[in-house]
Amino acid sequence: MVRGEDLWKNYRSVSGTSVGRGVGGAGGGVSFSVARGEVFGLIGADGAGKTTLIRLLATLLMPDGGRATINGWDLVRDYREIRGHIGYMPGVFSLYSDLSVGENLRFFATLYNARLRDNFKLIQDIYAQIAPFRERKAYALSGGMKQKLALCCALIHAPLLLLLDEPTTGVDPVSRDELWSSLRRLARANGVTVVVSTAYMDEAGLCDRIALMREGRLFMLDTPAGICARHTDPLFSVVGPDMNGLLNVVRGFPFVRRVIAFGDTHHVTLFAGHGYDELAEALVGKGCGAVTIRRIAPSVEDSFMAFAGEEA
Repeated sequence: MVRGEDLWKNYRSVSGTSVGRGVGGAGGGVSFSVARGEVFGLIGADGAGKTTLIRLLATLLMPDGGRATINGWDLVRDYREIRGHIGYMPGVFSLYSDLSVGENLRFFATLYNARLRDNFKLIQDIYAQIAPFRERKAYALSGGMKQKLALCCALIHAPLLLLLDEPTTGVDPVSRDELWSSLRRLARANGVTVVVSTAYMDEAGLCDRIALMREGRLFMLDTPAGICARHTDPLFSVVGPDMNGLLNVVRGFPFVRRVIAFGDTHHVTLFAGHGYDELAEALVGKGCGAVTIRRIAPSVEDSFMAFAGEEA
């Protein structure tokens, strides 16, 4: 459905001087493929290149090199055809704030020469959540309701590909869950291909496959379970009464590869060949006997932090 081959984009000033990396770089561009009906996640911190890649696929930016196709259409040559078959939600709310929910839907349907009733089945589950507010102006909606309206407008012409740039930023947890449920249902029941970017690592597990990005490079691509399976170093959760002091102590152990504060616990990664007994003994030796140590399975965030560090 979507294929990118050595795709890259640099941002330049008016004079033509490079002012920053978008996607790709000196080491080459990004290459990837997305199957029809797949939920494909672009995972990375701010500045990783996620938005640039989404905008390239939306034909809002032209690549400086490489090639990409969507449903067989070339990203550069066939951009007009592509635009009629994609739905795009940018990272900021971009609908008409002074129009009501219903007016926005009718407006975007008209733009695509579509009739609301023809494709209503595609959005009915999402629309049902905002239907009580159909006469309300868009500016008066909550963050979650705005995103649901934007998703409805992006789907109103029954696109083959849905491009979402960090759609859950600033959205409450309940609306986040509802939005992700809708995306997975669209992919499973209707065959819509979804490419979604997020900085929330917990959302990565909701995708079929994920691409980890850093500084414009796509450095790992696999299923969430496959990404986690590559993290083979011993990983432990460590909790104690003085978490700040504990963090500094553990960082001083030579057999510790990495320590990351995760809420009310520290995730401690050891070098291969070291384990629980050595960690426990070292903590007791530093006067940190009143701690709880537990072996844990790596999450996508643990894996991302590990592999992004290796790529630096």
